[in-house]
Amino acid sequence: MNALRNRVQLIGNLGQDPEVTILDGGGKMARFSLATNEVYKNAEGEKVTDTQWHQVVAWGKIADIAESYLNKGKEVAVEGKLIHRHYDTDEGQRKYVTEVRCSELLLLGK
Repeated sequence: MNALRNRVQLIGNLGQDPEVTILDGGGKMARFSLATNEVYKNAEGEKVTDTQWHQVVAWGKIADIAESYLNKGKEVAVEGKLIHRHYDTDEGQRKYVTEVRCSELLLLGK
């Protein structure tokens, strides 16, 4: 059962090209936003699409793949874990971030 704890699986489309950062130690990190859509009918029977945006971060070899093959609109499947973190701005405001730390990436579609 431990394998099921803090596990996220998403299929969606990239909102923009990945933002790639080369780290001081030579490692690589890629960040991108992923849109997932849920379609349902409301009380009046009208089709409604609900889009949720997810922030994804990939490291190492997965970041290399993201840099080489991902671009805006690309459909992908992402697996990873949910990470919550915070940081303080230069103005002293505390900001909170929730993101998916990607451990598996599957390219879908064309």
